[in-house]
Amino acid sequence: MWQYQERLAPFRILKLFWARQCQWPPTVRGQPLLLRDSGTVAAFLFQSKDPIEGNVLKLIDFGLSAKFKDGEPMSSRAGTPYYVSPQVLAGKYNHLCDLWSAGVIMYILLCGTPPFFGNNDQEVLAKVKYGNLTFNPREWSGVSQDAKDLVRMLVKMNPSERLNAEQALNHSWIKNRAPRATNAPLPTNFVPRLRKFRCRSKFSKAVLHVIASQLNEFQIKSLRETFLALDNNGDGLLSLTELKEGLSQAGITDLPEDLKEIMEGIDSDGSGVIDYTEFLAATIEKRQYIQEDVCWTAFRVFDLNGDGKITPNEMRMVLNNGNVNSLVDVQATADVLKEVDKNGDGAIDFKEFMTMMRNMSKSMSMDAIP
Repeated sequence: MWQYQERLAPFRILKLFWARQCQWPPTVRGQPLLLRDSGTVAAFLFQSKDPIEGNVLKLIDFGLSAKFKDGEPMSSRAGTPYYVSPQVLAGKYNHLCDLWSAGVIMYILLCGTPPFFGNNDQEVLAKVKYGNLTFNPREWSGVSQDAKDLVRMLVKMNPSERLNAEQALNHSWIKNRAPRATNAPLPTNFVPRLRKFRCRSKFSKAVLHVIASQLNEFQIKSLRETFLALDNNGDGLLSLTELKEGLSQAGITDLPEDLKEIMEGIDSDGSGVIDYTEFLAATIEKRQYIQEDVCWTAFRVFDLNGDGKITPNEMRMVLNNGNVNSLVDVQATADVLKEVDKNGDGAIDFKEFMTMMRNMSKSMSMDAIP
């Protein structure tokens, strides 16, 4: 699962707590309303694709919400297993059930997994009733104690000990925008990796793009954290300014003079920014892109007729979205064949493809030597 960068999460959580009104529960025509089914997907929607900080988060899907009177507990059982509070399951609750759900949402945003997990709804609900909240070190190692503290005070078994919305809004993590959040460190030889990728052939870049799209969340965890740390406005894209600021914050005061050219070399679609897949393609480690099963999957993307060889036409078809007549890529394809086609048959077989990938790995290792 995906997770938010900690210093951006308060902007969403803050809106969840109705910061502008500083009131809970929300009201419809003056009548207090319990949501009972707040979730990360079903109950909230950003107004636009603008950066998170200046965006508007809207409540949607009031299917299980209900009107209530203060001081009168509710008894109907309704909600989604992951987010429902133990009191709703017990059939005796008030508006603080929504604050439990808010704590669960915050937990998921920060680590990417729910606090109460099971193979089916029955297992999830059993864990919710028990309410044993834990923080897996592997998933929470980069999250501040402030954030964990707020989650603990929201996901409280005893509602009388649970924070209300106004108290949550005044918590330091919300009020000061995650003041102790830390940025993920840059990978070793980060700039040399980017520079080397810029100099690769269009074919090599395309192959790395295919491989990057295959990697699972565990394999790219550290790179994902680095991308999130660099992505200051949370729009899922890296600008030149964000890249410069990220390098400076990592202690690289002497910024590369060719940084703009490096970025342009990574920006394969010419959008002017680096998207997530482009970033992964440029920064994945050699041990990940020289595995034969991974390379075989990438090879088959280019081997359009499945005969075990990549021809110049097939290469151009994939690189140019079906256009085999690009004069620029005719020469580029010839250059790739000259370098990779060792037996001179005018095509690239899988053995030659693997040799190319291993040579890419060796050249990267040499470039990393000071």
